[in-house]
Amino acid sequence: MKKSKFTESQILGILKEQETGKAVADICREHGISQAAFYQWKSKYSGLELNQLKRMKELEAELAQYKRIVAEQTFQITVMKDVIEKKL
Repeated sequence: MKKSKFTESQILGILKEQETGKAVADICREHGISQAAFYQWKSKYSGLELNQLKRMKELEAELAQYKRIVAEQTFQITVMKDVIEKKL
């Protein structure tokens, strides 16, 4: 997936402009984005503050770490079961 040239804080700033009453077409033209991109950002980041966004990213990273741990543990359990079955 292509990485956006805008940071998440910039995206939140762009979305805030629309909340102040500025037209979406004007915002998109000013920042060089398509209206489709604007509405995708709006569906993803609508109602979030910067601190909430940072917390969400931290939680996603933590969840990914836990998923890796569970996958490793599952693999180890499977290997141990295979070893025990071979001994019997």
